[in-house]
Amino acid sequence: MGKLVTRVNRGQGLVEYALIIALVAVVVIAALVLLGPAISSIFMNINSAL
Repeated sequence: MGKLVTRVNRGQGLVEYALIIALVAVVVIAALVLLGPAISSIFMNINSAL
């Protein structure tokens, strides 16, 4: 019984970590989509100044 509980807890922990990683990925992608044009223009200004 103890091994089963440990295995279930370990599986639950892995699922929680996977959900956190997925949430972070969604936030990063959203930030890149929203800030992408601004970052692109900054790099273009730097490139033209060089």
